[in-house]
Amino acid sequence: MSIVVTGATGHLGRLIVESLLRRGVPADQIVALGRDVARLTDLADRGVVVRAADYTDPASLRAAFADAEKLMFVSGSEVGQRLAQHQNVIAAAREAGVGLVAYTSIAHADTAQMTLAVEHRATEEELRASGLPLVLLRNSWYLENYTGQLPTYLAHGVAGSAGDGRVSAATRADYADAAAEVLTTDGHAGQVYELGGEAFTLPELAAELSRQSGREIRYTDLPVDGYTALLVSAGLPEAYAAVLADADQGLARGELHVPVADLEKVIGRRPTTLAEAIRAAL
Repeated sequence: MSIVVTGATGHLGRLIVESLLRRGVPADQIVALGRDVARLTDLADRGVVVRAADYTDPASLRAAFADAEKLMFVSGSEVGQRLAQHQNVIAAAREAGVGLVAYTSIAHADTAQMTLAVEHRATEEELRASGLPLVLLRNSWYLENYTGQLPTYLAHGVAGSAGDGRVSAATRADYADAAAEVLTTDGHAGQVYELGGEAFTLPELAAELSRQSGREIRYTDLPVDGYTALLVSAGLPEAYAAVLADADQGLARGELHVPVADLEKVIGRRPTTLAEAIRAAL
């Protein structure tokens, strides 16, 4: 069995490779792909097959997928360019006759109105039209989206445009374990998994951080344009800031809220909680 993992130089792709190895998949049956293979040297040293591949380079994808039985298709990171890139991946997978494609989509991709859902929805449609055996891993938010900002929260409080919306965040490692399970067990073709952890609101995030830090941390809810301006003032490009603020509006509408049952069922355990993630990050 050859399992090809795209985006292995990224956080999630790397964790998926590590999870496959922990599950006992022989290293020489895992193919880790990335644009900069120098960042995969340690995996190559452990026996993992390493290949260069770029979503914008169809020839590199065809070569990388040549002997793939299963493909872990980690979505691209360049918002606005992903559909064209993803079409290259799908075409190469079809040409290779891949036996199963697992794609990392976004929660409620078929109905969500947020900007980030648009390319995922279109990619899902392209995958279905391709006729490839498919499993959709619709991941909600990463807990790291919040724990990575703890210094800012402690200094300035929590801000956003999410109101009392609930987000079903889990760690990248939780989502990686779900992907590895789907790739190494049977019965997943045709399934759509809405994946996420125990849900919380951003006011609850501030309250939990207050409890663990011993400081009073408040959540400030802002209009979308105000939150966008705040993110820009913090150094983010305006277009990216607008996408993040728009995602908070999606959060407010419930677009990142999913039952925890799918993730628990797939990984066979309770996902990491907000409290646990904060404790580990402080």
